[in-house]
Amino acid sequence: MTRALPSGARLWLSLSALLAGGSVLAYGLPAAMLDWQPALVWREPWRAWTAVFVHWSPLHLGANLGAAAVVALLGPAARLPRRIALAWFVAWPLTHLGLLLRPELAHYGGQSGVLHAGVAAAMVWLVLAGHGRRRAIGAAVLAGQVVKLLLEEPWGPVLQFGDGWDIAVAPLAHLTGSVAGALGAALAWTVTPPAER
Repeated sequence: MTRALPSGARLWLSLSALLAGGSVLAYGLPAAMLDWQPALVWREPWRAWTAVFVHWSPLHLGANLGAAAVVALLGPAARLPRRIALAWFVAWPLTHLGLLLRPELAHYGGQSGVLHAGVAAAMVWLVLAGHGRRRAIGAAVLAGQVVKLLLEEPWGPVLQFGDGWDIAVAPLAHLTGSVAGALGAALAWTVTPPAER
């Protein structure tokens, strides 16, 4: 007999499916309808949510769909509680609002910032609420994520071109997503009764 997935893992998978499905459906639509634009943040606040569905090339879409599939596995593998899935969902717009730190980034689209948020939220939860091997895995992945962020130099040029990419990457989104996800998980942990951790 197999154990049913906890509601948090199911919600996590549903959010992952929304990321992937929304991106496929939005591909081909004019990016200017959905992408993050700091100049429109107060007039069109939905862009803080819809920017995840915008992709600038088939390679960009394919890479994000692959990464989303990997992040989707974190929910069931870590048996994440519902509140961590909700923390990840709240991190979606916060990831993009963080881009206001660099208003010269006039347009942004893609899932990479939000995927970083998901990894950070899951791993912070494992570090805070896990024990033994689960805590060690969370700490190791978080350490790797911090090193990756530092190597990307998000304080450098707002758009960076990397080998093998046909688009420019915005490392700041990876940083703002990671911070939003980590803070959301830490907040979820502080409001979780000790018996449920």
